[in-house]
Parts: sequence; structure tokens; C-alpha cells
Amino acid sequence: MTIAVLGGAGYIGSHTVAQLIKAGEDVVVLDNLITGHRRAVDPKARFYQGDIRDYHFLSQVFRAEHIDGIIHFAAFSIVPESMKDPLKYFDNNTGGMITLLEAMHEFGIQHIVFSSTAATYGEPKMIPIKETDPQVPTNPYGESKLAMEKIMHWADVAYGIHFVALRYFNVAGAMPDGSIGEDHHPETHLIPIILQVAAGTRDGLQIFGDDYPTKDGTNVRDYVHVVDLADAHILALAYLQAGHPSDAFNLGSATGFSNLEILEAARKVTGKPIPATIGPRRAGDPSTLIAASDKARTVLNWQPHYDNVEAIIATAWQWHEARPEGFGDKR
Repeated sequence: MTIAVLGGAGYIGSHTVAQLIKAGEDVVVLDNLITGHRRAVDPKARFYQGDIRDYHFLSQVFRAEHIDGIIHFAAFSIVPESMKDPLKYFDNNTGGMITLLEAMHEFGIQHIVFSSTAATYGEPKMIPIKETDPQVPTNPYGESKLAMEKIMHWADVAYGIHFVALRYFNVAGAMPDGSIGEDHHPETHLIPIILQVAAGTRDGLQIFGDDYPTKDGTNVRDYVHVVDLADAHILALAYLQAGHPSDAFNLGSATGFSNLEILEAARKVTGKPIPATIGPRRAGDPSTLIAASDKARTVLNWQPHYDNVEAIIATAWQWHEARPEGFGDKR
């Protein structure tokens, strides 16, 4: 079986590629390397550099490779940037999905696992969030991903392209052996920013807002380890290939940690003081996002191994200590 991982040179994508290779699968990676790193891709995977908005590129790859299923990570994902440049997000994310589904229909590829997001829910009315709760995004990033889910639904109705949308929350951690980890430029995620401060490659941490209606006034998020997340995508593809219908699943730990709690956990793991200041809120940031992930655990038999936030941070710290400059250049 040949699986195409779109965005497979990115953070979550590269870990999913590594887990697929470990499981003995034949893997093809498609990535434009705008945010991904060629060095993050397992050498056993065949790599094609190009953009999924380019139908000619997709056609060339799908003609050369007999693709049995697709795992799709190729999207922009920075909430503040989406607020400043929404059309960039609709062009790349939503537009890319349309081109991809056109190519899948043309080449008879009928299974896709899609990296969706908790941002499709917006500001939730109830915690924890269930898959059946209203999806009312508060930022263009979440709106673009919700549009992608709806487009997949109608492609399923019309063409029989079955999908699983995985809506996940904050992803963190690194491969336990330290071989790959998180490396964004610029970095916008809380845990790697904290660890950059601990490693001395960043001067200090700014926490955005301390006046949210939460236990300590800072944002509360649900954290899931990147390897557990990768495994869920593989289980979701197996679910589709077993003949099950399209569906959506939340992925998370069902436990919320505030930004200040994450900071204290990182101080404990690293033994570093990690100076921090409080800044204004960021536009589009919901106060609390915590997943009800019992559906994924029951239906997909997803069994995450990292439910302890300190253990998640510890794997990320091992990566940051070993590779303070990340992967280096894109080659």
C-alpha cells in the first residue's frame, strides 16, 4: 500500500511519515518546503517538491505513483497571521483542498485523512468540546479548515471520496529518540517558544493576555503529543480502508493546562528560570479549548501514550537541547 503524505516535511507530517515507515508502509511525501524541512523527511520515503495547488504537479505524482490513500497536512496554520492576511489562508488551505480533490477524483483515489483543527469550533459553549458541538470559527484559519471539511463532505456525496477529519488541539513534543522535532520560522507555538528561552536562543517569553475567564486568566489548551497524533492519522486511514464511512474525530488529552501552568511545567522539566512577561491578548484566540476525545479512543482504538504534559515537554526539551538551531536550512 502506498500512502501520500501532503505536507510530510512539516512538524506533524514528518512524524507521521516516520511512524508509517516504522509500520512498514510505502510512503510518498509531497511538500513545497515553504515551512517544512527536507531533512525532517525519513530517507525511506520518496520525496516530491511542489505545491498542492498546482494540478499539473499533483497529476505528475499521482501518475507516477499508485496512491492508495492520502494524509493531508499541507496548510498554513498561524492564527494571528490569518487575521492579518485571510485571503492567503483561503487561497492556500481551501483552494488547495479543491485542487487536491479534483486530482483525487481524476485518479480514483478515494480515501483522505485530513488535519483539521479545534479552531473550527471557535469559542465553545461547553467544555469539553464534542464533535457534535457547533462549529463557529473566530479566525480565518479556523474558517478555512471548516470550509475544507464541508468541501470534503460534498466530494464524498458526489464522488465517493471518503474522509476522516481529525480536529486536534495543541500539539507538542518530539520523536522520543530525538531524531526529529518542532522547527518553525518564525516559531509561534507556546512550548517550543518556552524551550527556546530555556535554551538561551530567545530572550524571554510573552504570554498573550491574563484576563481570560480561566483559572489564572491565561488561555487554557489541551495538549497532545505529536507521535500520538501521528498514530491517530494512521488509524484513521485504516478505518477508511476497512470500508467505514466518512467521519470527524477530536484528538486531545481531555485535560486543560493554562499558559502559566505550561510555563511552570517547563521550568520543572528544564530546571531553568524561563523569564516571562504578560502582553495584550491576540485577536482570534478563544479562552479555553479542551477536547472530548472518547470517540477517537472508542471508534479508532486510539490509545495515546503521552497523557502527562511534563513527559510531552521532556521529549521536546531533548530535541531542543540536541538541536538548538533546529534543522538548519531547507536542504
